Amino acid sequence: MSLIINVFPFSISTAQFGYLPGDIWLLIGAVIGGAVHDTVVLFASMMKGGKSLSEVMKEELGPVAGFCTGLAMLFIITITMAGLSMVILGALADNAWGTFAVAATIPIAMLMGMMNKWLGNIKLSTMMGVLLLIGAVFYGPYIEGTWLGNVLTLDKETLAIILPIYAFFAAALPVWFLLAPRDYLSSFMKIGVFIALIIGVFIINPVIQFPAIIPDFINGGGPIVNGPVWPFVSITIACGAISGFHAFVGSGTTPKMLNKWEDIRVVGFGAMLVECVVGIMALIAATVLHPADYFAINASPEMFQTLGMTVVDLPALSSAVGIDLEGRTGGAVTLAVGIAKISSHVEWFSHLTSYFYQFVIMFEAVFILTAIDAVTRTARYLIQDFLGDIY
Repeated sequence: MSLIINVFPFSISTAQFGYLPGDIWLLIGAVIGGAVHDTVVLFASMMKGGKSLSEVMKEELGPVAGFCTGLAMLFIITITMAGLSMVILGALADNAWGTFAVAATIPIAMLMGMMNKWLGNIKLSTMMGVLLLIGAVFYGPYIEGTWLGNVLTLDKETLAIILPIYAFFAAALPVWFLLAPRDYLSSFMKIGVFIALIIGVFIINPVIQFPAIIPDFINGGGPIVNGPVWPFVSITIACGAISGFHAFVGSGTTPKMLNKWEDIRVVGFGAMLVECVVGIMALIAATVLHPADYFAINASPEMFQTLGMTVVDLPALSSAVGIDLEGRTGGAVTLAVGIAKISSHVEWFSHLTSYFYQFVIMFEAVFILTAIDAVTRTARYLIQDFLGDIY
């Protein structure tokens, strides 16, 4: 799971061009680009005893190349954290229910970590964690209007300050206390949600409302991706093929968790193929929405007014999930709404749309926080490499 990073918000962004460009890039780029790239980086790191990519470059090409690689990695890590954080800001801003559910995962993970450390009973801690996680989602509506709900109704500026503070503690605290149990717990959500989405797509067979190509935005100047389809489709779906972030996680971190050399094929090549499936499913979830509804969610209200479009199902969707969906950019909200719309075709499930929406928001936010944890720890050991050289 350590290489399956957040391709889904960025797959959703490329729906601006139509469903075809993103599909082609995910299917071809992931197989002949990303999977090979991740496998080679993982192999190279393991050949050097699990060292980071900068250390590998230093041994192979010299100290100057190693130093430049480390600087480039720190720069890309900063950009990665900013991009991933933007996804969370759009999903949790002015959303006390969602913020409560995401915040609850932190003490739940700490409790699981202490139980695993002192009792060594992973089955008991897993059952407890899953039940508490579900309970946090269902308890969320009851905090709205209370003092706790008022405290957790945060704007984007406040959340933008809280996220790096959280990332610092996630990187500084022992792995067993927060990072490992929270990521272990979130893996159940990741796998479960996407298995449910895949089954839902095949059984419900939703109608794709987007055209293959949207001519108005294929040459650039669109409301979401302000550039032409190439190379912006490959830049936007950054983890869908060649991913610098995968190179960081695949060196120095992942090699230390593999038991044998044969695991490289499953973790390096196989995980990238799984990420391709995740990206395709996310693109489907976005394109089952009406294009006007999609742009209303993913563009600012001022930009959407210039498009001359009229929303179709968005008022009903906003009413169903209990939150205003307009202008919630970043992709996370679009995925949650798309999945909720697909699931609403199941009659008994349609009454739980708001709960399912908040569960998916929590899943996505925890998914992204997992990446932020990994990014921060990667930055920490890169800085340690630099300081070690100076020392």
